[in-house]
Amino acid sequence: MKSTVCCNVALHQNLIDGAWIGNRFLPNINPSDLSETVGEFASATEDETQAAITAARAAFPAWSRSGILERSRLLRDTSQEILRRKDEIGALLSREEGKTMAEGIGETVRAAQIFEFFSGEALRLGGEVLPSVRPGVEVQVTREPLGVIGIITPWNFPIAIPAWKIAPALCYGNTVVVKPAEVAPACTWMLAEILHRNGLPRGVLNLVMGKGSVVGQAMLEHREVDGITFTGSVSTGRRVAEACARHMRRSQIEMGGKNPLIVLDDADLGVAVDVALNGSFFSTGQRCTASSRLIVTDAIHDRFVAALAEQMTSLRVGHAMEATTQIGPVVDEGQLKQDLDYISLGQTEGARLVAGGALVTRQTEGHFLTPALFTDCTPTMRIMREEIFGPVAGVIRVNDYDEALAVANGTEFGLSAGICTTSLKHASHFRRNAEAGMVMVNLPTAGVDFHVPFGGRKGSSFGPREQGRYAVEFFTTVKTSYSSSF
Repeated sequence: MKSTVCCNVALHQNLIDGAWIGNRFLPNINPSDLSETVGEFASATEDETQAAITAARAAFPAWSRSGILERSRLLRDTSQEILRRKDEIGALLSREEGKTMAEGIGETVRAAQIFEFFSGEALRLGGEVLPSVRPGVEVQVTREPLGVIGIITPWNFPIAIPAWKIAPALCYGNTVVVKPAEVAPACTWMLAEILHRNGLPRGVLNLVMGKGSVVGQAMLEHREVDGITFTGSVSTGRRVAEACARHMRRSQIEMGGKNPLIVLDDADLGVAVDVALNGSFFSTGQRCTASSRLIVTDAIHDRFVAALAEQMTSLRVGHAMEATTQIGPVVDEGQLKQDLDYISLGQTEGARLVAGGALVTRQTEGHFLTPALFTDCTPTMRIMREEIFGPVAGVIRVNDYDEALAVANGTEFGLSAGICTTSLKHASHFRRNAEAGMVMVNLPTAGVDFHVPFGGRKGSSFGPREQGRYAVEFFTTVKTSYSSSF
């Protein structure tokens, strides 16, 4: 039994060693309609998590030596099925996470593109043949799969992030134990079901849903896990890094951001407002790449704030499944409380709330919050230094580009950074001098392609980059072989 219906609610089990198991379930609640349970999803025990890791270890020898055509076909078939079912899966994503339907379908398409990309990469894994300094000796440099990969994913991109971790892991011959966020497990369950049904051998991918304190901790402490790839909060990411260091285990950790968007005096005002509106507030601001620090030079500051606030008032906040909705609900009660606490803190710190930040009532009970914009912010305010992870942004007024750059770089984070300008000189200088892993010019800080590396610097990321061809750095290990001619 992988999924059944009890009391009109579907029950979804964990996938361990090719079998669907589990008899303890947690509800997945629709943040747009708190009366709707999207489904009940299994809550794995420590023993079940250890069984999943054991299964992955047992499956590794055969899968790591499987044919590249087999892996490519599996990833391609998965991509095609996701694409065929994009409306269905996108609706599921919107129901469990709260993104608008357009965003839910768009993210689903991105997951399909990721699997398609890695179906090609499975056929392109290269190496080197080099001459030795010794006569008659040949050197080969090859890449081999790392081993058993523990995958821990967040709730804000419930299909794209699992896809960009699972697809390269399988592509390069690793086996997987994946734990999705407790708040939004449905899309990862769907991915596991599709891969299983498309012929993935037993034990190659194991799905263990449930509490991080149980499932995640068991993964971190198990000696048979060769690498952990994690995306989530800063505090949890640091604990993951410490645990991996204790076990001398490879880690890939994506954490938070407090991303700056600089708006210079010479910026196109319409472009700057559109960029800020999208980057700061779309997806309900629940993106690690969201531009929550708007750093605006003096001459354009008042016009920019007025235009942005006016655009914000026209945004439709509502049920994620309604066609007119532009901003969906906050994901759950805990995140909503955090957003409201920071809005209150900002006012206490002396920032001026010029738009939004209010709870709104809709036909269904949900976590609906209007996007909030602060002005009169200073770089030392907590709302300008700590990641809120909600639809909240603040404006810092600066004198010129040099001050703007210093403020932009004056943070412990370094994920994404943007600038709005018509000056080639400033754009070029910013690309070179922004202390971030990703830089955007006249584009939102949130929004990246699936075929290029993703990741940050400083406190935002630790370990090799994700996505694109750079994924090979985490999911494989390098072997150097010497051979003598006979």
